[in-house]
Amino acid sequence: MIDPRTPVIVGVGQASQRPADPGEATEPVELLHDAAMAAIADARAGRDLAIDTIAIADMLSWRYPDPGALLGRKLGQDPKRTVLTTVGGNSPQLLVNYLAPSIAAGDSNVVLIGGAECVYTRWRAKREPRTELVWTVAEDPPCQEVVGDARPGSSQYEMAHLAVAPTQVYPLFETALRSAARRSVDEHQIAISELYEQFAAVAATNRHAWSRTAYTAEEIRTPSPDNRMVTFPYPKRMCANIDVDQAAALLLCSYEAARDAGVADDRMVFPFAGADAHDHYFFSERWSLADSPGIAAAGSAALAAADLGIDDIARFDLYSCFPSAVQIAMGALGLGGPAAGDARPLTVTGGLAYAGGPGNNYVTHSIASMVEACRDDPGSVGLVTALGWYVTKHAVGLYSSEPRQGFAAADPAAVQAGIDATPARETAGAYSGRATLEATSVNFERDGTPGHAIVAALTPDGHRVLANSRDPETMLSMSEQAWEGRDVTISTDGQSNSLEA
Repeated sequence: MIDPRTPVIVGVGQASQRPADPGEATEPVELLHDAAMAAIADARAGRDLAIDTIAIADMLSWRYPDPGALLGRKLGQDPKRTVLTTVGGNSPQLLVNYLAPSIAAGDSNVVLIGGAECVYTRWRAKREPRTELVWTVAEDPPCQEVVGDARPGSSQYEMAHLAVAPTQVYPLFETALRSAARRSVDEHQIAISELYEQFAAVAATNRHAWSRTAYTAEEIRTPSPDNRMVTFPYPKRMCANIDVDQAAALLLCSYEAARDAGVADDRMVFPFAGADAHDHYFFSERWSLADSPGIAAAGSAALAAADLGIDDIARFDLYSCFPSAVQIAMGALGLGGPAAGDARPLTVTGGLAYAGGPGNNYVTHSIASMVEACRDDPGSVGLVTALGWYVTKHAVGLYSSEPRQGFAAADPAAVQAGIDATPARETAGAYSGRATLEATSVNFERDGTPGHAIVAALTPDGHRVLANSRDPETMLSMSEQAWEGRDVTISTDGQSNSLEA
């Protein structure tokens, strides 16, 4: 007998647009409305499911004070509760972890979770001739229930050294991973392009993917006019693609509500368990740039809460803003991947570079795809990871069509306490002297010339120092040779540090 308060996903929906004329584009809340209507239709309920809670991942491309309230009106629903998240790609799974216990407790009965971005349209509207977007300026009061960690992703020290965007920071993780694997630059580029070739192949079969081109590993790693080097070692096809108009929605309700509405058993997918955590918050203070105790702890906690092991998982959707995020998650979860003979899929969407990276909302798409995969393989279990900022904020969820009693939410305080107890580093601040280089990130201009580099190094007493270089020969060398492990000299002007050529 299934507990009537057991949370279950009964409908999923995805929507996208690629308008030739920005002036004819649907705005984000309308695109989300399309995804929500698709999720409602996907449930195939015989009677209406009255939505009492609408929860939205924070939107970046257009600001609505309370997008849940606005969406409710467009759906003809009158939710008693609206929820909004802070910034972070962990947001959709965070919302499932946050609201599934609310359903179990009877505080919510039918929940719509979703999000949308129209960056593709916004960017094209700014091109000449410019297009004025006449989108909704809602007069709702700000959403009162905001969940998530609102701290900025970068510390003042990191910002002083230009480490302020994903394309600047994730290459540091990538080159730290390269060093840990003891690979040359060319060997590592081949390895990560082969990893992403598998993601592109999945996207090619995903009808909702923004790019459905099955790029080869060589096409992914080789710079070209349409695959420019962004920040070495990442050309464009290794980077999350935010230049999309995409929306996705999930319909999460109690088992009782689903049955009362006539939802068939084969539409139901149950969230088994979830966990949330964060690593030492700022990347410059972490012990290693190649590891994530946060993902390891959240993954272990979610699996333990469901009384499962990693070998019980049939498929994954690992957050994939850049190859380093995938590799760090694999290491944290103990996954060897196809290269080690493990044929289980690492993605069911194709990832953010190919399926699309709509701001904070990619994981709503990954959960939607995971629900469909679980329906197609009854009784199997899928695992989703979600990530915010710079391998900072984490959420993990487990899904299956096989019913279980309730939703097991890992104790966030206990999970976080274990992570907080792991080693951390102090930053060196303004520093002059010798250091051992551990990671590099070389930003390239659109004309193919290097613009600036960020390096992370360890001082003799174990502090982490960040520094910049603008020397063309040094930067080109870093894109051809592995500098990790070299002894270097750092100088400072008291505000920021520089790598001496």
